Amino acid sequence: MTSDRIQRLENIAQGYIDRGEFASVEWLVEAKGSTVTAGSVGVADPEANASLPDSSIYRIYSMTKPIVSVMALILIEQGRLRLFDFLPQFDPAFARMMVLHPSGRLEPAERPITVEDLLTHRAGFTYEFITGCHIAPLYHQHNIVGDGRRSLAEMMAMLAKQPLAFQPGSQFRYSVATDVLAHVIERATGENLGDLLKTHIFDPLGMSETGFAVPESERGRILPMFGIEDIRDLSPLNPPAQQTLQPVNVDGMYPADDPHLSRGGHGLFSTISDYAKFARMLLDGKTPAGERLLSRAMHKMMLKNRIPAEQLPLTIGVSTLPGYGWGLGFRLMQDTGQALSLTNEGEFGWAGAASTYFWVDPEEEVVGLFMAQYLGSILPLSENLRTAAYQMLD
Repeated sequence: MTSDRIQRLENIAQGYIDRGEFASVEWLVEAKGSTVTAGSVGVADPEANASLPDSSIYRIYSMTKPIVSVMALILIEQGRLRLFDFLPQFDPAFARMMVLHPSGRLEPAERPITVEDLLTHRAGFTYEFITGCHIAPLYHQHNIVGDGRRSLAEMMAMLAKQPLAFQPGSQFRYSVATDVLAHVIERATGENLGDLLKTHIFDPLGMSETGFAVPESERGRILPMFGIEDIRDLSPLNPPAQQTLQPVNVDGMYPADDPHLSRGGHGLFSTISDYAKFARMLLDGKTPAGERLLSRAMHKMMLKNRIPAEQLPLTIGVSTLPGYGWGLGFRLMQDTGQALSLTNEGEFGWAGAASTYFWVDPEEEVVGLFMAQYLGSILPLSENLRTAAYQMLD
């Protein structure tokens, strides 16, 4: 391995900093249990010339989803939840959902939403920012996701009043489905989601710095956010001419001081080293002590595509993910002949709206993470850094 290949990832990350497109980028790549490369470039706040704190804390947005999905799988193993369970079993407000077609025609849902629908984003829900979705304006109108002070139960009560975008199971649409899954988890157990995650995932994995709130004494380590005020304002059809470091305050959607907050689709804070512990577990389902968090059978089942061919490729608004399917909580690379950036068949993981990203490659025994704090970036940071990581492997 030449020094040139080893240095490429850092050079790419530094280029984003030099161009003023990100304030900082942190990375960690491991292969077969050893660190291949790790480091960071940039500062916490260029305008204030504030250096990066030791062990930066990130708002990981949708990288919350895989953790909550694994919690659901743990409950399934415990016999407290099933993939075929209907959502109305846990909340009757979702019993008589209506489907609103793009034409404006309303009709009853043909069947109830299942736990599997929630794990695979085929329930009929959406997000405010999904370009072209005809019910997204309703989510915007009722501030379904944007109110971070609203309880999860209050969020669900408002969501249950909105129509579905399609019949359950008939399409893949990235959505608030994992928030609904979090609601199901709390109803199925009678416990707060944050407490469940701590007991069943964070404590066994030694993830002491991951949670829905950050102690006041540690909030100085939360990196400031840059980007757009509202992710709904970003359209891939009309991208900004240049990505600039515009500070934004996201406390309204993503508070750090509410220990009772629970969400499924976003809300967790973490560090790169802490989240790496979760990613390592996903290689085989085991804790560092060798105890199983997920059984071998569940781990294998989790990593099978569940999206029918006619519902592929996966899309998020107008963006597509060629070659990927979706399992029980994760995107899954099925066909590198369709992939648009360097990867490997069997690779899986997810990302967050503020430029956080992770992937796991069981065949190569690789775990990789990239962390920044820019809301709504459309630059190929993760694709470029993952390419640099793969070309580094011997």
